[in-house]
Amino acid sequence: MFRKKIALPIVFVLLSSITFSQSKKLWTEIADDAFAKKDYATAAVNYAKVLDDTTVLRSYVLPYETQLVNLNSKSLFKVPELRVTKRKDSTNLVKENLVASSKYDFIMYRLATSYRLNYDYKHAVEQYKKCVDRKVYPDAPYFYALSLMSLKQYSEALKAFDNYTNPKPDSAGVMPKPGTDSLVKQADKKKKSCFFALDTLSPRKPIKVRMMDSIVFNRGSASFGAMYFENDTRVLFTSARKGGVVTDPEKQNSAYFCDVYTSTIDDTIWQRPVNFGRPVNTSLHEGASFFTKDGVMLFTRWSDNNKNEAFIYMARSIEGKFYDAMKLGTNVNLPGYKSQQPFVSADGKKLFFSSNRPGGKGGFDIWMAPIDDNGFIGEAQNLKEPINTPGDEVTPFLHDLSNTLFFASNGMPGLGGLDIFKSSLNVDDSVYMYPVNLNAPINSSKDDAYYIMDRLGEKGFFSSDRQDCPSGHCYDIYSFVNAPIFFNLSGIVFDAETNDPIPSALVTIRDVHDGEEPFFLVTDEKGYYSTPLKPNLEYFLKAQKNKYFGQAASVATKGLTDSKDFEQDFFLGKIPEGDIEIEGIEYDFDKATLRPKSMEILDKIVDLLKINDNLSIELSSHTDARGNDAYNMKLSQGRAQSCVDYIISKGIAKKRILATGYGETKPIIPEAEINKMVPKSEEFETAHQKNRRTAFRVIGETNINIINKTK
Repeated sequence: MFRKKIALPIVFVLLSSITFSQSKKLWTEIADDAFAKKDYATAAVNYAKVLDDTTVLRSYVLPYETQLVNLNSKSLFKVPELRVTKRKDSTNLVKENLVASSKYDFIMYRLATSYRLNYDYKHAVEQYKKCVDRKVYPDAPYFYALSLMSLKQYSEALKAFDNYTNPKPDSAGVMPKPGTDSLVKQADKKKKSCFFALDTLSPRKPIKVRMMDSIVFNRGSASFGAMYFENDTRVLFTSARKGGVVTDPEKQNSAYFCDVYTSTIDDTIWQRPVNFGRPVNTSLHEGASFFTKDGVMLFTRWSDNNKNEAFIYMARSIEGKFYDAMKLGTNVNLPGYKSQQPFVSADGKKLFFSSNRPGGKGGFDIWMAPIDDNGFIGEAQNLKEPINTPGDEVTPFLHDLSNTLFFASNGMPGLGGLDIFKSSLNVDDSVYMYPVNLNAPINSSKDDAYYIMDRLGEKGFFSSDRQDCPSGHCYDIYSFVNAPIFFNLSGIVFDAETNDPIPSALVTIRDVHDGEEPFFLVTDEKGYYSTPLKPNLEYFLKAQKNKYFGQAASVATKGLTDSKDFEQDFFLGKIPEGDIEIEGIEYDFDKATLRPKSMEILDKIVDLLKINDNLSIELSSHTDARGNDAYNMKLSQGRAQSCVDYIISKGIAKKRILATGYGETKPIIPEAEINKMVPKSEEFETAHQKNRRTAFRVIGETNINIINKTK
């Protein structure tokens, strides 16, 4: 009796152990399947349960949806997938570089990877750290560092990347296994990014700043507001100096009245400034001016008699002669308030200015008023957050090429006084990004404002009161020259099935506007390529290799004002030997006429043939076995020809595509097998539907190196 009592708990323990073991096996299978399907949230949940059955399950939300083209699983469009995603890191599909490991290590590494690919970097860091400590997966340190970087832990990430690229022996003198070569190269780039992120108190690129001379520009009691006039060899600027326009020279000292001046550079020498004179300049103050492409000068006018008001005026010129200035309406100027520092966008459709008018965030704000095709200015709109703050935001300047707004503010963290900030405009949703402080040497502990730069962002002007002056607070004009901007493109070409690098792949780089000659690169033995890029261009890229489908991408240096390293990897899918079915091709009933939906799908084939200009294909149409054999053959030939005619109409050479109708001669499901099914059943109709298909196969391939030589 005693033995039976003790045996029962043992049985329960054994059963529990077996059940728990079976559960872990099931969890592993679910996780592996989810990982293969790129459902990393589900994979993470189940891998975590395998490692610790007490894990508290969390709800995971995939931040980006995957969208696949409507083609079957054999389709080339599956590899690489057409996805609407953000590229977190092109190396996250690199083949796992591992040494002998236990099942526990494998699951831990998979769990860390699932967290990372689901953008759960906090938990990815925790798991990768365990993998790093166990020294089983040589590439774990790279992904550990990458996850740290995503959490903005740049110092720790820098150390981890350095340990990965420069491994050291452990306490026993054993060197760790080397990482994957392509990832080692990536790690060197990531180290530079960490240094850049950590160096937030220094300028992003070397900038040479100097105060302009006291003969042309900084003469008198104040000079400020330099603005390019017609081109970058001529500027407008505001200055209070002797010789200005006054009504009564005996009672008015022109040295303390602001006027608008212009100067032109001859070679490297700025010429003697010219006062615009009347009617632009008067015995009041005029300044902070802008000259439009239509010959209209906008400027600010104010009086010492009423320091609560300042208004924006416009003066039209014809053949260099200005007519009387006119004050803009109440949609810009409001009595009792200040509207000042006008700037018009390059397309002439937006007037930016600064004002303390009602409806703002407090103090002076940046406002924008639309300008219609007839030149009429609409109601001003406050730019709101994140541009405006309860402090002062003044001196707006929109750099057209980079779509970046520059302005001065004392309402954001800075070096002191007014600092100059920049905010990029997202053209898709017309939202300004959070402003970035330009830091030293542009900004100082005093007031810095009136920032402008030339079209390519190579040089410009700003105003600052950083230097002491007799009155204690006066602006001077400074120039700056940016260091040359450099752009570099690099990446790796991978086999999409194995994630192995592809050597000797051809990478084509072409200016989309054909202003530059295309050029070609060949990947090295590690599948790597690299090249410098020119500024202010939009590039089309594609990677090709014989027996693979090519892949295209694009990068743009247009509008960029900072140096940048572009990374573009390619994942090429192998060309299958058989047919590639094209799902979704529809025709009018009993006809060969294409429907609009079919044309949309055929556009994908057009894109394929444009990218893979070395391939020829046969496009085939098939019917089911029902109906007359001869009629089915004729109908299928007509349908195939309709597809080919459409593709040729899109610019594909006729010799590269062959139309073939096979009728009912090449069924996927044999007729004998269909006849065993219940007539008109769902299974019966589905089988016939599978046989009614449109497909294509590659029938010719020219060596890509020969194509390269003929271009």
